[in-house]
Amino acid sequence: MMRRKCRIWWPRHLSPATQPHSSTFLFGWFVSSSSSSSSASVPIEIVVAFAIDEAVFSSIGSDLEGILYKINKRMPTSLQNRCELSMLGYCSADSSSNGELHTHRESAEESSQFSGPFHNSGPHNEQNTSNDRSGHWICGCLKVDGFIEQYKTCTQSNPGHLVYGSYIYASRNLGWIPKLHHIHWDMQVAYNLDLHIVIYGTPRYGGHHFYLDSRRSSENAKTVSRKPKWVEDLSQKKSVIDLDAVILATNCAAAATSFFEEQVSPKRRALWLHCVYMCISVIWKLFAVCVATLSTSVYVFLQLLHFLLSYVSDSCVYATIENLFIHTWKNIRVRCCQILYWPIFLHNNDSRSESCVEYAEKASLRKHSMWLSVIIDMLFGNLFGFALLTHADSVCSSVLTVTSDITNNWWLISCARLMGNPAGFKLNTELAGVLGTFSLNTIQIWSTLWGSMRFIFIFFVKGLAVSGFLFGFTTPASLIVDLITVSTTHVSTLHWLISILYSRQIQATTALWRLFRGQKWNPLRERLDSYDYTVEQHIVGSLLFTPLLLLLPTTSAFYMSFTIINMTIGSICTLIEVAISVIHATPYTKILLWLLRPSRFPCGIWFEIFPVENHEMEIVQERIGSRASGSDILVSCLHSYTYNIDQFQFFISYVSIYEHYSGELVGPDFRYLHSAVPRSSISSLVYRVFSGRSLPSPLYNLPYVPGAGLPPSMPWMSIPFNEYWILCHDAVFACNPLHTH
Repeated sequence: MMRRKCRIWWPRHLSPATQPHSSTFLFGWFVSSSSSSSSASVPIEIVVAFAIDEAVFSSIGSDLEGILYKINKRMPTSLQNRCELSMLGYCSADSSSNGELHTHRESAEESSQFSGPFHNSGPHNEQNTSNDRSGHWICGCLKVDGFIEQYKTCTQSNPGHLVYGSYIYASRNLGWIPKLHHIHWDMQVAYNLDLHIVIYGTPRYGGHHFYLDSRRSSENAKTVSRKPKWVEDLSQKKSVIDLDAVILATNCAAAATSFFEEQVSPKRRALWLHCVYMCISVIWKLFAVCVATLSTSVYVFLQLLHFLLSYVSDSCVYATIENLFIHTWKNIRVRCCQILYWPIFLHNNDSRSESCVEYAEKASLRKHSMWLSVIIDMLFGNLFGFALLTHADSVCSSVLTVTSDITNNWWLISCARLMGNPAGFKLNTELAGVLGTFSLNTIQIWSTLWGSMRFIFIFFVKGLAVSGFLFGFTTPASLIVDLITVSTTHVSTLHWLISILYSRQIQATTALWRLFRGQKWNPLRERLDSYDYTVEQHIVGSLLFTPLLLLLPTTSAFYMSFTIINMTIGSICTLIEVAISVIHATPYTKILLWLLRPSRFPCGIWFEIFPVENHEMEIVQERIGSRASGSDILVSCLHSYTYNIDQFQFFISYVSIYEHYSGELVGPDFRYLHSAVPRSSISSLVYRVFSGRSLPSPLYNLPYVPGAGLPPSMPWMSIPFNEYWILCHDAVFACNPLHTH
């Protein structure tokens, strides 16, 4: 019959370099697969979390059931639904005794009752495996029957799942690893196993953890140009290995060990260490009080300002200012909400992070991402404000000179050229004169109005610097976008008027062309239908079609000129808004931690196969008998893929990071940049430009959604002052460095 497959996930710290002198009891998880656990083709997944010696096991006594129950309750719910922490079995330090199957004379007659995939046929089955009348197993594990009796009450949910083995020497790098002799599984004994030992480093917070990434394996599979048929058939098969639960269990191994040590032997600090601990706690308490008091003062000021603005929110002046400076208003509101909500983001209410390293790492990123983003923004804002305030006069004169040159040497000259023969094209003199004169007068009047306000521009530049000091770099950047939009209102207005004239002329010319072809547009069915026009309609259409067609080049010249100017202004605003969105969306916490410790950001797993020294295996096989000689052992080490420095390509090319590394470190955080301007909208934009239709909302108005552009719009916080102070105090005090995960 088919031999049973077994995979043991063994912690590296349980493999000593020298031969162990004491036997241990193993604790961990039996991970059940999606298929039936009785199938011989389904491997038994055994994840070992920790081990205790016989003395500790005896001292626990009847409390073991309650300890395991408390630990299971603190594990993640997804792990509780799949498996429970329990005693896995017994590993003897003496490989010559443990695991030998002996005959029990009184129950030899009942040995024939064993059947199923765990009971292998062979000449030794009937004489070496038996079951007594009371249901106890009879094998070489008799010396631990007393311990099993103590544990019997704890195995009600998973009875009969116990493993027995001993230590063998694998190699100098691996040390002593377990050699599984047989398994008691549902009142049956399985031996001659195909054993796969996976050695893994116990994941710990701040160190490393394991993470499954199917995209990396799929990318590697794409490198093969043509796959064999058996590979395709294998990929279509449903996996029977619950690798997600195994990886989750390994990430919870450190927490299970810590919880068990807390229950069995609580730590007792020395007197001097207790004094140091108390001093640090008092200092951190005072620090939390100071931070909470300062934050509450800012909270009171913001609430007072919000209360005053609520009274004038219904006035026309307030609505006009809000519409003119919409980007600045949104950024200020977001920054105020970030300042108000920082204790909620910092306070950790996720109990799952205590039991799983992966969850703890994600919770840490969520906790620190918001305030670190604010600090980086404030740092850029202070640098920008200091530089702008130092060179305020030169910046003011330079901006005024550049705007004057653009107005006089570009816009006015371009309008004057359109009134003549631009690029050799013969335009209608009368229509070009009307449109050109109207445009020149509008630009000149607007330039005169802004020229009379030059004396207050220096105050605006200084106010821009102060806003950078107070709110960060994104607020003055948004204010610049709003100022560009307001100062170019005359250009957008002229473009809007010319686009109306151009679109109506295009629509009229198209309709008259259909008249000559005997067709009519059906708006209900959205199609062209045949239609019989009268002679009078053809005459009137001919009289209107000729002047409209001849005047179309003149209108098109003015329309395209103002469209280029308007889209140039929109492109400048787009670049500034993209910079603002990148500042908000950049995961600074990820990047900083990745540079310091890349192992905290795994992107997949891989196995390193190790050879087991043959002479050690032969010695063990001679000791445990011929039945174990058929067992095969494969030893491998579990490793994690990490993001390499050459994969961080965002600052070089956004396209490359989306096309090749969208699933990497920062790809998901910037995926909104690609979705904000899809390729289909570019063709639609070109069609709208040449057809004279109104353009869609500006491209620089990126959406306010989580993970895209600016942070999501949050409701204004309004809670009592004392509750906010307590919230800030608890959030800071919870970050005590003495609190470990």
